[in-house]
Amino acid sequence: MTANPSQLSTVTPRVKAAIDAAAALDQPAFISVLSEEQVSGVLAARGSRAIGDSRLAGLMFAVKDNIDVLGVPTTAACPIVARPADRSAAAVERLVAAGAVPIAKTNMDQFATGLVGTRTPYGACHSIASVAHISGGSSSGSAVAVALGVVDFALGTDTAGSGRIPASFNGLVGMKPSRGLISNRGLIPASPSLDCITTFTRTVELARAAFETVIAPDAADPYSRTLPLTPPSGVARAMRVIGVPMGEIDLDEPHRVAWQQALARAASIGLLVPIDVEPFLAAGRLLYAGPMIAERLAAFGGLLEPDGPHLDPTVRELVLGARATTGADVYQALQTLAGLAALARNSFVGIDALMLPGAPGHPTLREVAREPVTVNSRLGTYTNMVNLLDLCAIAVPAGHRPDGLPFGVQLIGPTFADRPLLDLAARWCGEPVAEPSLAANRTMLAIAGAHLSGQPLNADLVDLGGRLHSRARTASGYRMFTVDGPVPRPGLVRTADGPPRGLELEIWDLSYDSLGLLLTTIAPPLGLGKIEIDDGRMITGFVANGRMSPTADITSFGSWRAYLASSQPAGKSHSVCGTSDGR
Repeated sequence: MTANPSQLSTVTPRVKAAIDAAAALDQPAFISVLSEEQVSGVLAARGSRAIGDSRLAGLMFAVKDNIDVLGVPTTAACPIVARPADRSAAAVERLVAAGAVPIAKTNMDQFATGLVGTRTPYGACHSIASVAHISGGSSSGSAVAVALGVVDFALGTDTAGSGRIPASFNGLVGMKPSRGLISNRGLIPASPSLDCITTFTRTVELARAAFETVIAPDAADPYSRTLPLTPPSGVARAMRVIGVPMGEIDLDEPHRVAWQQALARAASIGLLVPIDVEPFLAAGRLLYAGPMIAERLAAFGGLLEPDGPHLDPTVRELVLGARATTGADVYQALQTLAGLAALARNSFVGIDALMLPGAPGHPTLREVAREPVTVNSRLGTYTNMVNLLDLCAIAVPAGHRPDGLPFGVQLIGPTFADRPLLDLAARWCGEPVAEPSLAANRTMLAIAGAHLSGQPLNADLVDLGGRLHSRARTASGYRMFTVDGPVPRPGLVRTADGPPRGLELEIWDLSYDSLGLLLTTIAPPLGLGKIEIDDGRMITGFVANGRMSPTADITSFGSWRAYLASSQPAGKSHSVCGTSDGR
C-alpha cells in the first residue's frame, strides 16, 4: 500500500541508503548530498498538508543545483553564489507535499548555460554508457543520478534543451512542459522568459505523476500560467499524426542509423507527415547566434565580474559578449521570431506533434574540450527553438546507436498540449494509455473540408462545443471531388480505386444536439454517412451522395488543405468565403 505523505516526517532506512549511495557515487553527479538532518528539516517544513499524486510518496528525488531546497546551499555551479536557501522552490515544495524526498543537489553547466555538462568547477559528468562521451547538460547530474538508479526521479531545467539532451544521452524520459506551468519561484534564472523546470524519469507514468503534482499557478512568478482544463482548439485529445522532417537533416552517421530506426518505430504508432522544419531551426539559431543571449546578461551577467577561477571561461565569454547587443538588435530579432512562430504554428495545423532527434550527435569529452563553443552550439540544433516558439516537448528513449550509446528523440507539441503529448510518449514507450472517452450524449464526426482546424468554418464547430478528438485518414478506396455550389467544397466518395494511404480527416467530438444543428447547414449533395478511417473504425461524417454531378477530382492532393494551397498565388494566403459550406 502506498505510504501516506504525512507518515514520512522522519528519515527512513531507504532514504538513508539513498543518501549513502549518492555520497559514494564515483561520478560527479552531485554538488551536495543532503544530511539526514537536512532531509528531516525539509520534511518537517511540509507540515500536514498533502497534495499531488500519491504515487510519489516515498520516492527519492534529486534537484538541479540552481533550484532551491530549504537549508541547502544553491550554487548554480558557481561556488561564490552559494547560499543556504531559506525556503524550497515552489516545485520542490509541491513534490515534498506529495511525499517525495529530496536527497541531493545535482551538478550542472554553470548558470545553466550549456548543453554539454562540462562547464562546471565540480567535475564533468559523462554518459552512463561511456566514460569518453558527455552526459549532456546543463542538467547533467540530474540525468546521471536517475539513469544510475540512485534516485527515482530528478528535477532539472530546460531553457534550450538542457533537459531533453541529457535525457537522450542517458536513455531517459525528459519532460519539458509548456512555459509557466511549473512555477520558477526558487530558481536562479538563466533566461527568465524561457526557463522551464523539467523532470527526469525512467517511465512516462512517473513523468506524468510528477508533472501533475508540480504544475500550479503562482502569483509570485510573473511568468506563471494555468493549464486549460481542455486542450486548446487544434490540439487533439488523442495524438496520432506525427510530423517528421522532409529530406535529410544534420546527423552524425551513428545518429543517422538510429534516427532511421526511430522513424520506422514512429510509423508503427502513428501516421507520419513530412514537413519543412526550417522555420523551427531558424528560430533556434536566434537563441545563441542572435541577440537573445542578452537576456542571460541581464539575468546573471553581474555575477561574471570580476573574473576568477570560480567562473567557467566559456560561459563568461559567451554571456559578456552580449554587451555589444543593442535594443534595436533585440527588437529586430523579435520581429523575425514572430514571423517564424507563425510558420511553425501553421505546421501544426495538420499534425499533432513534431518528432526530431534529441541532438545531431553525441560528442566526446575530448571533442568538447577542443571546440567548446562549436560543439555546444551544434548540440542545440533541434532543441533551442522550443521555448522561443512556446511549445512543449518530451524526450523519450529510442534504442541505441550501432556503437551502443543511448539514442533519444523528442516529441514536440503546441502550447498546452502537455497531457496529450504525454499520452503519445507513453504509447511510444509501450506503456498503457487510456483512450479518451466520450461523455454522455456526445458522438464523433469526421470532417474533411472547411470545418478542419485552421479553416474558415472551424470556429462554428468550436462554438457548437466541438472538441478535436484526433487527426486521421480515410481507409483506402476514397476519392475527393470538388462540389458545385455557391462556393467550392469537397465531397468524399468511396470508389474501388481510391489511394491506399487514404485522405486527410479530423475526428471531432460534439453533442448530438450540436450535430443536429450543424446538419441543417449542410447543402446537397453532401449528407451524413459512415466513413471508414485508417484504423478500421466506422465514423459518421460528411460524404457526397450518388446524385453528385461530375466535378474535378482532387484526390491526388491528399487533402482539402493541400488542394487549396495548390490553387493560391505564390506568397499569398488562401481564404475561403465565410459562408462556405465546404465540409
